[in-house]
Amino acid sequence: MTLLSSHLLLFSAVHRRTPPPCTTVFRWNKPTIDGTVRFLRSPVMPAVVLDQRVAPFAVPAAAEDLLYNAGATVGVLGGAYALVRAFDELTRRNILHQGLSRKLVHILSGLLFLVSWPIFSNSPKARYFAAFVPLVNCLRLLVNGLSLASDEGLIKSLTREGDPQELLKGPLYYVLILIFCALVFWRESPIGVVSLGMMCGGDGVADIIGRKYGSIKIPYNQNKSWVGSISMLVFGFLVSIGILCYYSVLGHVQLDWASTVPRVAFISFVATVVESLPITEIVDDNISVPLVTMAVAFSLFSNS
Repeated sequence: MTLLSSHLLLFSAVHRRTPPPCTTVFRWNKPTIDGTVRFLRSPVMPAVVLDQRVAPFAVPAAAEDLLYNAGATVGVLGGAYALVRAFDELTRRNILHQGLSRKLVHILSGLLFLVSWPIFSNSPKARYFAAFVPLVNCLRLLVNGLSLASDEGLIKSLTREGDPQELLKGPLYYVLILIFCALVFWRESPIGVVSLGMMCGGDGVADIIGRKYGSIKIPYNQNKSWVGSISMLVFGFLVSIGILCYYSVLGHVQLDWASTVPRVAFISFVATVVESLPITEIVDDNISVPLVTMAVAFSLFSNS
């Protein structure tokens, strides 16, 4: 063994016996009585509170109501658009006759709108969100009726002769009545319910059945039939009572049924007589029927 190697062995042995440098080991203290934990030899670290919680973000009630009604409006508007587009497509493919498609839209769109009112909140402003749905359809009718745009499916499903200007008559009056009933009567009054029930359910069904089976005409109006008028009376009454029951179960109206049923029957009779009159060239059924219904219903229900 050389002298150099002996020195290296001696150096390595001494080096292995040298203790490692002192290291500081941090230990945890037990939690203090106030529920905190502190670090040893770390005076700059703040105490950590174990039971501290972050307060949840609270949405203001007004904003929550706004968001809810906006969502309900979008949902109902989407349903209304899908309904019209479905009948547009059925008419385009000649699956449904144009006249039948128009009347089915007349019946279903108004009744589904009426049934959708309980979806909205109990806020006084909810009626404005609901009225926005027929307002959008009103704008569509104006745009297409004034030939600012041309939606052939809409025109075919809502007009008799395919003339866009027809959209500015019966269909436009129809959506204006929907807006009026939503804003003025809403869910708290049976007046709007019965008015829409007669216009949508009664008048709509009368036209479908009258055209198919109405061979016997009314003496004072050869454009109307006995079976059509009877259908309006029966279906208008049943639809109105059915929706009133629906609203009553949900707690929106409180009615004395012993007096409500005969009142609705009388209102249905008056509306049927008005619909049978030969005044269609002067005033549209979508104006005369609901306005007369509102007047009679107001006189009967205003004191109840």
